[in-house]
Amino acid sequence: MNASIAPHVIDLRSDTVTKPTAGMRRAMAAAEVGDDVFGEDPTVNRLQAVAAELLGKEAALFVPSGTMANQLAIRCQTELGDEVLIERGSHPFNYEVAGAAAISGVQLIPLDGRRGLLDAAQIAAAARPPAAYLAPITLLCLENTHNRGGGSVYTLERLTAVSEAARRRGLRVHLDGARLFNACVATGTPAADFARCAESVSFCLSKGLGAPVGSVLAGPRQLIARAVRFRRMLGGGWRQAGMLAAAGLYALEHHVERLAEDHANARRLAEGLATIEGVLLDPATVETNIVVFDIAGAGLEVNTAVARLAEAGVRLVPFGPTLLRAVTHLDLRRGDIERALHLMRQVFRAS
Repeated sequence: MNASIAPHVIDLRSDTVTKPTAGMRRAMAAAEVGDDVFGEDPTVNRLQAVAAELLGKEAALFVPSGTMANQLAIRCQTELGDEVLIERGSHPFNYEVAGAAAISGVQLIPLDGRRGLLDAAQIAAAARPPAAYLAPITLLCLENTHNRGGGSVYTLERLTAVSEAARRRGLRVHLDGARLFNACVATGTPAADFARCAESVSFCLSKGLGAPVGSVLAGPRQLIARAVRFRRMLGGGWRQAGMLAAAGLYALEHHVERLAEDHANARRLAEGLATIEGVLLDPATVETNIVVFDIAGAGLEVNTAVARLAEAGVRLVPFGPTLLRAVTHLDLRRGDIERALHLMRQVFRAS
């Protein structure tokens, strides 16, 4: 059966595949709008004010994507020829099309974290004294939660230690919090406490929070004023964006606490996968809504496994030579997880 016509396809590819809820659609339809390029969209302005307060920052900027938020943060805090420390599996290093080089003219220096997470000693070892023949390292980029780390979470204690190690050596810190609220729910840590560890912080509205589009970048007022200019340069100025901002406001009000359901579904998925012969993962490592598992022993090449699972009615993405990734989200219920496990058992048993 073709996946496109399979009844009730269970889409675990990403938490970006969600559709706006009925309540979110009503909020979008009722949104008051204006021209945001002129700073006249009241709903955009309210979202930015709410986000800044939530993160304990002076100002915030609504942008089309998490990639743009990260690239603006890098552009606003570096100069041409600078170097930026970053974890090797992080989003800007892997999935932003070398934007840091093309847009900011900086060189990314990858460090190897444990499940995507760095420690203070690594920052100390990577830093170096100024010299005319060395590029200055001026920025550290961190990611919480960490996508390629399987949704791994920086605790506040660890994030604080890493950011303090960076600042002692004169580095600024950007926190890519695409799934920051997953980290907040998993640890019970307020978003502002995480954000205090970085000069700039971003979060996505279109991932676990379920909005159709958009991210927010927050930081000092001067940095955000500079980001407005570069957003325009990158084609990110938008007009009556209040309908999208209304979705973001609705998401922040209604979809944060429910992330705990996604985390519980991810743990159940991991527990079930761990019982399938040929599938390798440790359910204890699943902290949030991302499950990465190894199928090296299942007798299927990864792209073949993706195709067969899609045909059966479960959609996943390849995440390495023998790895698959599944992400839980608000469009999935516990019954979907049990159904997905049933179908995956059938596919892997047949292999």
